[in-house]
Amino acid sequence: MRFVQDNGALVFYHEGEKVRIEAWGKDAFRVRATRQGSFAGTDWALTEPVPECRCQVRIEEEDHWVGDGTVDKRPIATIVNGKLKAVVNFVGIITFYSGQRQILREYFRSYDGTRSRESRCLKVINRQWKGIIGGSEYKLNVKFESNKGEKIFGMGQYQQENMDLKGCVLELAQRNSQISVPFAVSNLGYGFLWNNPAVGRVTFGGNYTEWIAESTREMDYWITAADTPKQILENYTAVTGRAEMFPEELMGLWQCKLRYRTQEEVLSVARQYQKEGIKIDMIVIDFFHWTVQGDWKFDKTYWPDPKAMVDELHSMGIKVIVSVWPSVDRKSENFAPMMERGLLIRTERGAAQTYDYQGDCVEIDPFNPETRQYVWEICKKNYYDFGIDAFWLDNSEPDYGVYDFENYRYCDGPALAISNLYPQMYSRIFFDRMREQDRGPVVNLLRCAWAGSQKYGNVVWSGDVPSTFEAFTDQLQCGLNMGLAGIPWWTTDIGGFMTDDVKDPDFRQLLIRWYQFAVYSPVLRMHGDRGPYNIPPLDDRDWGGGYLHTGQDNELWSYGEDNYAIMKKYYQIRIDMKDYIKSLYAEAHENGSPLLRTMFYEFPQDDKCWELRDQYMFGHKYLVAPILERNAFSRQVYLPVGQWRLTSTGEIFEGGRTVHVDAPIEYMPVFEKMD
Repeated sequence: MRFVQDNGALVFYHEGEKVRIEAWGKDAFRVRATRQGSFAGTDWALTEPVPECRCQVRIEEEDHWVGDGTVDKRPIATIVNGKLKAVVNFVGIITFYSGQRQILREYFRSYDGTRSRESRCLKVINRQWKGIIGGSEYKLNVKFESNKGEKIFGMGQYQQENMDLKGCVLELAQRNSQISVPFAVSNLGYGFLWNNPAVGRVTFGGNYTEWIAESTREMDYWITAADTPKQILENYTAVTGRAEMFPEELMGLWQCKLRYRTQEEVLSVARQYQKEGIKIDMIVIDFFHWTVQGDWKFDKTYWPDPKAMVDELHSMGIKVIVSVWPSVDRKSENFAPMMERGLLIRTERGAAQTYDYQGDCVEIDPFNPETRQYVWEICKKNYYDFGIDAFWLDNSEPDYGVYDFENYRYCDGPALAISNLYPQMYSRIFFDRMREQDRGPVVNLLRCAWAGSQKYGNVVWSGDVPSTFEAFTDQLQCGLNMGLAGIPWWTTDIGGFMTDDVKDPDFRQLLIRWYQFAVYSPVLRMHGDRGPYNIPPLDDRDWGGGYLHTGQDNELWSYGEDNYAIMKKYYQIRIDMKDYIKSLYAEAHENGSPLLRTMFYEFPQDDKCWELRDQYMFGHKYLVAPILERNAFSRQVYLPVGQWRLTSTGEIFEGGRTVHVDAPIEYMPVFEKMD
């Protein structure tokens, strides 16, 4: 073992491995390791400049008892950045401390010539590199001790009921409705970023924590220590980036359905909203308004004058967002030139196909700068120049026909090594160029994200989820954990995406409960694939904007007068909260705080708040208790210490206890913090 101090960083060499620990922001370290001699210099999520900090590094020797009862001198090194300290022993085990309290330690169970706890004969080491035959990448396995009593949150969006991720196994991969954002927040006072876009797995086990990258050249992680989750998020977003200020004109209602098939349909819906006296901020033109996937243009048969449509919508104060998919059908006019120029994803074996919904498709390779330029120029000409305001970047994982990541390759390397970064690179096709156009803040809608995506104008929604109360319950923890992973602009399909029968009373009850929740979430957005599918296509072609099915109506007035009255009431609640919502978006911009907050985010000293998963804080002021079960018309709500006003009745409750409140279909329990 050899330790070196390098410009305020601690570097050590051990059995062919080079490890570097350096200050990276407030009370934080970046830790990298390689077996290739030098580091590649890739920052991945750590994109923001950090102030130079030369830490206090101490290299010395300490006594160790060896097997014959004698004392031996072994090297040990320490590096300190503010309240975070790292200690490295003579076999390269790293231990992190917040002040004097141990918060994280690498796991090691191999004989080291001492009688320590870690010195055993299992031959399990803390950083295990397994070379991939014939390549320069490794499969990497990094283990940490499992802290007793620890709770872990964040990590993005996983469709499950667990909000506390301790005991969970999470795939580090992007899928439709699964979003891997590998930043974890611990109740022990630290945040941990696995700064590696490789496909892999993390296990927050009871015996150890294990991070696996299936294909990588370096180990790279970042850790910070802080007293509260809010301070952890502030430190984290300082080094990965923060969302821009969300435009006030988009804080109201977004209107969408599967799918508006014609220009006249869009305009008729907008006109009806205007007649009803309801202002919509954004209207969404969904998929298959185009000719063929990858043409990225309106089918003129049904969209004869997009500019006139956009102009009329703008005159009503409505922004327009249009769906763009990354898939290119072989029948597309862009397929041959893009394939010939290497602008599409490559397959390692078999046919050149990555996606098969409604066509034989290969998806674009956004890691290639030429791809980004090619796609933007087409979308600018066919959409943006008509006045289209934003892009709905659907299927942004990308949604592979089969998630065989080992079969796909991008221009920057194998999908196994970098695929989790795909949605961020896809979003930057549009974000980077739209910023250059300088038409105001960039806000696009995506189905996926990675660490740092918050700085690229991404509103992320939770994907194609079922229209069930069980799925609704899952979305709550998804949104809360996305916020803790640094993604504040988050939304869902109100009522879920997949509905069999819009006239089913159970679905309509679910829709109202979901809508009430959405009013107290970052983006209020109507969307869904509403059955039954008894609406005939517009024509008999097997391509173009007329052939694909559409769903039933999905406007506020589409579900009966009683439900319409409830939705209008809650719409007005949303409008009346606009100044407050604006202040929450400002917090997200200034310090990284999410709008949708776990109870412990606002009340970290209250142990009860670390246990709650069925209520949340909308900012600092409103405690929201959504109704997550069918035919539930009352519920228990925990109120932290203080005074709380039930907004539906005005009744004042003393906190520090659990209360039982009514929840008729007209009301979702919401409490306003009074002090």
